[in-house]
Amino acid sequence: MDKLPIVLDLTGTFVFALSGALAGAKRELDLFGVLVLAFAAGNSGGITRDLLIGAVPPGAVGDWRYLGVSLLAGVVTFFFSPLIVRMSNPILIFDAAGLALFAVTGASKALSFGLNPVMAAALGVVTGIGGGMARDVLLAEIPTVLRAELYAVAALAAAAIVVVGHMLRLPVAPVTALALISCFLLRVMATRRDWRLPAAKVGVPRDPNGANVDSRDGERF
Repeated sequence: MDKLPIVLDLTGTFVFALSGALAGAKRELDLFGVLVLAFAAGNSGGITRDLLIGAVPPGAVGDWRYLGVSLLAGVVTFFFSPLIVRMSNPILIFDAAGLALFAVTGASKALSFGLNPVMAAALGVVTGIGGGMARDVLLAEIPTVLRAELYAVAALAAAAIVVVGHMLRLPVAPVTALALISCFLLRVMATRRDWRLPAAKVGVPRDPNGANVDSRDGERF
């Protein structure tokens, strides 16, 4: 049980690195680009978490295993991407798995550093969404967390379960399993069934001729 946090963290790093590398492979990046995306996706959330709680140097910098699993995921994806792509929506599966693993490890590590439950849950979310945001920004896309179906909400659900379990002093293993399964299923089901939070809708006025009008200066476009 003492090794559970590091195992979950490295597993989350690997699957998030797979999602980043696969996204790069689909954009036909070269080997270096795929490896950069793999490392960024796999470690950005953990680095942000560690810096915020004062765990320096961050695990991704001080422990060679994080770099190793990221590069392994990148190399495997680069050379075997045709096989991985044949899976049913592999980026979704890897991203959902990484989100669940990082949300759990982020909240757990924050609690171990003495943060209050609310901030521990918030750091769980930050850890979960950080890798996906880095991947999307490097690919010049709007981050998934800002536009997708219950992305941060799924991470928050996992982090909240961990925090509540810690407050109630429940056994770590079943609480961790429940948090992982809940986040993964919520993320996948939200995507499959198009569950999403309400989106902002701004009506654009039109002039009598039917052209859109910018309300700031009346410019037609």
